[in-house]
Amino acid sequence: MSMDFNIFMNDIVNAARREITEAGYRELRTPEEVDEAFNKKGTTLVMINSTCGCAGGVARPAAAYAANVYNKPDQLVTVFAGQDKEATERAREYFVGYPPSSPSFALLKDGKIVAMVERHEIEGREPHEVAARLEELLDEHCAKA
Repeated sequence: MSMDFNIFMNDIVNAARREITEAGYRELRTPEEVDEAFNKKGTTLVMINSTCGCAGGVARPAAAYAANVYNKPDQLVTVFAGQDKEATERAREYFVGYPPSSPSFALLKDGKIVAMVERHEIEGREPHEVAARLEELLDEHCAKA
């Protein structure tokens, strides 16, 4: 039974990873990769991925939409809560003022948090509603000159 569950969970995790990377997000799997990405100048949208069925199933399609808006950030990255634990913990150190939340989105500018879309803003909503919120934040913080 335990072996079947582990295989099942690996399939879910791999599908969630694939969905977000195919949308154009770069996975950050170590604390060093997080620091390198977050310390770049410009804007960074971080998707904190999760295997949570309902909220994760809303967040990933919203993330895919955000990857294709006009005012997109300079970089799209993702950490996977519950999977890449050290990378996720390091990422959360940058999200000053926000409790751990997954799935969620963080928008950074020059390595500093400027906005967060937390799990409670994702859960129970439709992907297009979360996508609209992300687009609003990207329009505000990543507008093209």
